[in-house]
Amino acid sequence: MNKFEQTIAFVKQELKNAESGHDWFHIERVYKNALNILNSEEGNKEIVIYGALLHDIADSKFHDGDETIGPKKAAEFLRSISVDESIVGQVVKIIENISFKGGNFERNFESPELFIVQDADRLDAIGAIGIARTFNYGGFKNNLIHDPEIAPKMHMSKEEYKNHKGTTINHFYEKLLLLKDLMNTQTGKEIAKKRHQYMIGFLSQFYSEWDGEL
Repeated sequence: MNKFEQTIAFVKQELKNAESGHDWFHIERVYKNALNILNSEEGNKEIVIYGALLHDIADSKFHDGDETIGPKKAAEFLRSISVDESIVGQVVKIIENISFKGGNFERNFESPELFIVQDADRLDAIGAIGIARTFNYGGFKNNLIHDPEIAPKMHMSKEEYKNHKGTTINHFYEKLLLLKDLMNTQTGKEIAKKRHQYMIGFLSQFYSEWDGEL
């Protein structure tokens, strides 16, 4: 196997028991999204591929909020297959800076490759797949689907967002509907517009059915 194939095998093994919104299939979709964006944007393909494949190797949501495990695990693996140290450093920075974290996280690193992988990841959080993932995760956390008496909590700090337990419908307003305007690349922005509109239509239908409209 070449190094990319070894990375795919490693990720599949690590995430074989993952929650289905953050499993290998999520990684595969982000990987494909990233390559599609890279076709129209400038970036180092090797960094983009490793960044996409390893970006959720140990999501802090499933490790008691510990954000150090993912970058460490990715770096150890890449060094074990003799990836150049300059590439390892770039991938680690992508993993450290990719997450939404309430939308108020001040990233301390920027690169064309981060922008591509971050957009690829955010695209998988919106549209039809995003809706499915949101309800899957809400069920995984035993969150309410909707409660009209509970308002969305906007503009959360990183810590507030990490510890917040709201409703699944509120998550659309707290994160998903914000992502269209947080895309980095022109390609990501164009794809996000269509997926954003799909979510708007879904919410409109949801509220109609919730209110008993025929």
